[in-house]
Amino acid sequence: MGINVSEQIYQATKAFIDHDKELAQHVIEQDQTTNEEETGLEVQALNLMALQQPVADDFRSIISILKASSDLERIGDHAVNIARETIRASGSQRVVGIENAIAEMTASVRSMLEKVLDAYAQADEKVAREGAAADLEVDKQYILVRDSITAAMRQDAKTITASSSYLMVSRLLERVGDHIVNLSEWIVYSRTGELVELNPGKSDLEMLHTLLNNSEQELNQ
Repeated sequence: MGINVSEQIYQATKAFIDHDKELAQHVIEQDQTTNEEETGLEVQALNLMALQQPVADDFRSIISILKASSDLERIGDHAVNIARETIRASGSQRVVGIENAIAEMTASVRSMLEKVLDAYAQADEKVAREGAAADLEVDKQYILVRDSITAAMRQDAKTITASSSYLMVSRLLERVGDHIVNLSEWIVYSRTGELVELNPGKSDLEMLHTLLNNSEQELNQ
């Protein structure tokens, strides 16, 4: 399910940047597969709880599976929304620099997702925490893209339609990063029984403020 969702994100953003409505429609149609995978996992997990009455470690594993599958399904939903923006923004004037920045943001998000999925498969708490920490870079990219969008709209009113889509897509990618952090948290819970906050922006507000200030300086250089 994680591999399929990662491919959804890749195809959705590729469709958006390439202005490929056909690929975007394919992403929308394929979302049914992700929904069915989530339902299948839920059925298996609930059957295990009802029939085998798991305790301790096994129970935590089942809970983490239910929570993780829900986060993956939400990532798939975000991919669909990106695909819909491709169709909505078709024919509008584009800004190449912003599209390149969105492509870089996508690469960061997919790298983060792949790392956390590996951590999930290996039940590796250390790697899960490292994957969650990478969300700070995604947040930074989002802030820079957002500020670039604002500047582009001020400079050329013809980019407003595309810019609204850029803002939506970059925000959706930022939310995907948050869901990946959630996956990391469920890995830690499965291993330790601890409910932890691994989102660097939430757990360290001072760090987030520093990030915002640094991003503003980079934009003005």
